[in-house]
Amino acid sequence: MSNILIVLSAADRWTRADGSVYETGVWAEEFVVIDEAFVQAGFQVDIASPGGVTPTMDKRSLDPAIVGEEIAERMRSYLASNSDRLEKPLVLANVDVSRYDAVVVPGGHGPVEDLYKDPDMGRVLVEADRDEKVIAAVCHGPAALLAARDENGQWPFARRKMTSLTDEEEIEFGTADNAPWLLADTLRKSGAVFQQGPNWGIYVVKDGNLLTGQNPGSSAALAGAVIAALR
Repeated sequence: MSNILIVLSAADRWTRADGSVYETGVWAEEFVVIDEAFVQAGFQVDIASPGGVTPTMDKRSLDPAIVGEEIAERMRSYLASNSDRLEKPLVLANVDVSRYDAVVVPGGHGPVEDLYKDPDMGRVLVEADRDEKVIAAVCHGPAALLAARDENGQWPFARRKMTSLTDEEEIEFGTADNAPWLLADTLRKSGAVFQQGPNWGIYVVKDGNLLTGQNPGSSAALAGAVIAALR
């Protein structure tokens, strides 16, 4: 049985370029769809966050007017049935990477507030990559990759193929204006070989042990790719 670590942002807000606050957190679909797939596949799944803080689900990701009544209800039901796991995540700083076969990071705007600069996130990813464990992230989750630095201070994911929420999708979602930085643009500038599909289409990129999904709708496909890689 494979053991998987899902790392969730502890942020409940995104500080904008002008200093204003945008309430956010984890995009529910990205956690729920991925976690559910892993559990159904028979994997042991642990959840961790910076400081062991209970993650906040972005209220927009649970709003029927945005995601639809059926999805909103499904998300709320799954979150409620897994509330014990979510309320007491592992402390990211205490995570022993050797215990896991994969590290997975869902998005929401939370990761661009905390995970992208979290030293514990960076350590976990460097150790996982060094041991060629599966590393997967979706939407804004790949922001966590920016926290990683090897012993020489270099970004270990430079020249690796990956995707994330695209700048075009950020613009369409209405959050590009006043953003301190844009994720896809930053990944490119950091040295990633950035790839993307049509806006809001299902798109997953695999580069060795690194698997990334473009947007919330890519969550199921990313989970499937992780399951296939572990089997």
